[in-house]
Amino acid sequence: MSLESVRAFLAAHAPDIAIIDQGASTATVLEAAETLGVVPGQIAKTLSIRVGETVMLVVARGDARLDNRKTKDALGGRPRMLGAEEVEALTGHPVGGICPFGLASPLPIYCDRSLKDFDVVYPAAGSRTASVRLTPDRLVALTGATWIDVCQPPA
Repeated sequence: MSLESVRAFLAAHAPDIAIIDQGASTATVLEAAETLGVVPGQIAKTLSIRVGETVMLVVARGDARLDNRKTKDALGGRPRMLGAEEVEALTGHPVGGICPFGLASPLPIYCDRSLKDFDVVYPAAGSRTASVRLTPDRLVALTGATWIDVCQPPA
């Protein structure tokens, strides 16, 4: 269902973007980077968080970490990661395949400016083996995301 919702979303909004299904796990940043032959930072990981009563998605470069202080300043509260069952219920995507496309529920989407370090990034596509290739600006335009600065740069 999840991969199908992403496929339908892309068919309607970006038919030029192909889903890359490697048939190998891309569920973690390191697995995805190895499978796709890119550096970990190019993996656009999608974090499902709650700030106060609001659930949202934050897409960031794969090797960046969420900064609690920056998140509190930017979004008005301390971020809390959602549990796997809640994530799947709200997004329609399993952990390891979470992405901002084809969501089961409308959610605010933010893209961390760390993504701008790369010309091309690879977010998941609704399954643990699928992803897409696109520019950070295209990711923002497709998802209606807002640019935000909430991550620490990689060490």
